[in-house]
Amino acid sequence: MTKQRQVKLKWVALASLLNNTGAAFLWPLTTMYMHNYLHESLTTAGVVMLLMSICMMVGNYLGGWLFDHWDQYHTAVLGVTISTVAIFTLIFAHGWPWFAVLMMLNSLGDGINMTIVNSYGSLVSDHSSRYVFNYIYMAFNVGVVIGTLAVGVLLPISVVLVFTVATVFYFLLALVVVFALKVRVPLPPKTPRSREKLASRSHQQALVLIWLILLNFVTIHLSYSLWESVIAVHMTNMGIPFYAYSLLWTLNGVLIIVGQPLVNKLSPYVRLSSQIMVGILIFASSFLLLIFARNLWAFVLDFVLLTIGEMASFAGLPAWIAQLTTVNEAGHYQGLLNIMMSIGRAIGPLYGGFVIDHGNYQELFISVFLLMTVTLGGVFAYLLRLRRLSDDSK
Repeated sequence: MTKQRQVKLKWVALASLLNNTGAAFLWPLTTMYMHNYLHESLTTAGVVMLLMSICMMVGNYLGGWLFDHWDQYHTAVLGVTISTVAIFTLIFAHGWPWFAVLMMLNSLGDGINMTIVNSYGSLVSDHSSRYVFNYIYMAFNVGVVIGTLAVGVLLPISVVLVFTVATVFYFLLALVVVFALKVRVPLPPKTPRSREKLASRSHQQALVLIWLILLNFVTIHLSYSLWESVIAVHMTNMGIPFYAYSLLWTLNGVLIIVGQPLVNKLSPYVRLSSQIMVGILIFASSFLLLIFARNLWAFVLDFVLLTIGEMASFAGLPAWIAQLTTVNEAGHYQGLLNIMMSIGRAIGPLYGGFVIDHGNYQELFISVFLLMTVTLGGVFAYLLRLRRLSDDSK
């Protein structure tokens, strides 16, 4: 079959949906399955989760490097093959230590898959990058809602059924990759002139801005991971049932599915960078307001505020990175974005536990608010500097 020369957004979005549906069957049950079914300690489960995060980061980097330096299509096939084989094997080998080994292998494949989706998204030419990544992010959240709801129904029946259905979604993802993403987009040759452009002052300034954005992204996901870890304990300690906490994630997904198309309509009226920074500020403010949350409805309202900030900023970040980089760098910097997300998610629960052990929840919420706003301030200050320099040069 001949490779196409244009990436279609519908196939990239479908790949995101299928990959995240399959993954959402697995990440909510990892700690619980290891502790309650395999009778391993929570410490062991924590170590496995850390190793999974490391494998995810390796996959993020590997996927980006191979996308830029090897072959776009074959990199996509490699990622989906690793993750699909790992989940299929879990149907038959889900005892200890095979469960841990196969989950780490799946994380490696998923790390490649995540980078590939964003990298292909940056090559879609018939829509703006802003529209593309909003669309992909909406598909991502549809997958999360489907997966997290389904695993709650299937797990009480059989864990084998969970792995089987997850395998079906990964197999469908493999079909999409093999047949619909058989695309080779020719990249501009790296001539001496293009190398000179890469070394130019404006490009170096863009790279500084990118790294400030990436640093801010680490603090965002460090903070977000608290909702998946210590905030669950905080809520149940207040007498709020766990099922009410879990429904917050369904609310989050539904709001994003409904609201993300509305965010798309902002593009003619609001600069992308301004939208992202306002969104991050709203997101950060939700953690400051957690200080005053004392009942379920307060947590619901706070989570709605967090979701509004998430909708305004998260989908736009890979689009902003795509605007700041050249086509030859697409895989590298989209991979770095996913690595920073994995770093934040890996250290967030550890940071949260440390602060609570030596202080309290209020200090934790204030500290992550400051981490996000200070790093966002760095992005804002540097962006203003670049705009002043641009105005002076005219």
